[in-house]
Parts: sequence; C-alpha cells; structure tokens
Amino acid sequence: MTFRGTASLVLLVLCLSLAPNPAFSAPPPAKSAPESFHVPNLLYHRFGPTVADWMTVTTPVFESHLKYLKENGYRVIPLRRLTDYYLGKAPAPPPKSVVITADDGHRSVYSHMLPLVRKYNIPVTLFIYPTAISNASYAMTWEQLRELKKTGLFDIQSHTYWHPNFSKERKRLKPAEYAKFVDMQLGKSKSRLEKELGGRVDMLSWPFGGIPERFLADRASAAGYIAAFTIVRRAASPTDDPKKLPRFLMVDSARGKAFEAILRGSAGQ
Repeated sequence: MTFRGTASLVLLVLCLSLAPNPAFSAPPPAKSAPESFHVPNLLYHRFGPTVADWMTVTTPVFESHLKYLKENGYRVIPLRRLTDYYLGKAPAPPPKSVVITADDGHRSVYSHMLPLVRKYNIPVTLFIYPTAISNASYAMTWEQLRELKKTGLFDIQSHTYWHPNFSKERKRLKPAEYAKFVDMQLGKSKSRLEKELGGRVDMLSWPFGGIPERFLADRASAAGYIAAFTIVRRAASPTDDPKKLPRFLMVDSARGKAFEAILRGSAGQ
C-alpha cells in the first residue's frame, strides 16, 4: 500500500472512532430531586378570652401568633396552594410558608377568629361537620358560614358528616355496614356543604386526627377528596402522602419559644 493509501486508512479509522455510537451514548441527565420545603399547618379549634378547655386558644395568644408570623417574614398561604403541589399543579411552596386551619365550626371562629383574620388579611381553611351547624349550641350557623365565605378569606371543607370515631365504628359494624357508613360520612358531608355554601369541597380533616387505614384513604379518594389531614405533629414535606398530611394541634401554651419551635419544626412529637 502506498503512503497516500496508508494515510487515508488511518484517517478513516480515526473518524470512525470519534463518531457517536448509539450503543455507548451518554445517559440522559437524571431527574432532579423534589424541591425541599417545610410547611407547618397550624390547627385551631376554639377561641376565647379565657381557657375553657384544653383546645381553647385565647384570643390574645392567637393574635400573638399572627403578629409573630407577620413580623418575622412568614407567609400564610391558602391550604389549597399546598395541596396543589401534591397534585402536580403548583411548584413547591416558598420558604417560610405557613397554613392555618380550624376544625369543627365552633361559634368562636365567627366571634373571635374572624376579626383577627380580617385584621391580618390571611387565608384560613375551616373543616366542618354539617350536623352541628345551625343545630348544636356550640356551633356556628349556616348564615355565619356564608358570611365567612363572602370575605374571600375562608375556604370551607369537610370534617365528615357528624365527626365519628372510625376506629370504634369499624369494630362495631360488619364489613359491609362499615363500608356503607364510611361512604355516608364522606359523601353526605361533601354534598351538604356544597349545597349550602357552593364551591368545591374536596379536602377532608380526619375526625380525631388519626392516621387513616388504607381502606379509609381509598374511600376518601373514591368520594372525590384530593387531600386529607391528620394531627400528626410535624410540618408538611414533599414526601408526604396527600391523604395523611400532618398538622400541629394548637393549644394556649403554644406561645413564645414553644410557638417558634413549631415553626422551626423542632417542637416535640
């Protein structure tokens, strides 16, 4: 072979060695990990000038919470902003986000919580069980709930139909009866709230705050609920199951350093 032919052969081999080979191409870039976040969900029940029971937060303490959040750069976001993340409809909540919720529909939500919610202009989600409304002496009326909703600051969601203890009912009822009972509690609450107040009811607070069994979570999904909430005492994170989202049950002693610990996520379990 001539010198020219040898040089051409070497050049051909070199070109082939440098050409991309599909069998040995670089792997696609790995998907980035979910953006980390830490969102405390502060759960209240009752308010008043004095502590009537262990779930009462006095009005001055509640205002101290709102004032601390405002003065320290926290942002109270709508609960739906958090749940939209789990549905893939929104990015991770911004740093120093906080959610505020209240269970049961106690009349002090109207008399004591509402003025402060207006003053600080914050979104709140209420979880209501309809059988108490306009019926129990401790509860709000439907008209009061409508007034809350008209402010644009309150979203009203389900706390089942009459706040049952599902664990006790499961032991008491036969499986078919229990399934029917669960579907009634989830379905009737949703339909009554939507009928009385309008809007979309698709979030649920589990009565007594326990972690639901898989059957309950599945029935909640079948009934049209996209998210449900416990009282597991920690902040929400990207890895949480949307049917078992945690909340901090607030009491009157959650003030000062104790309140700051809740926001940091270092409060006791």
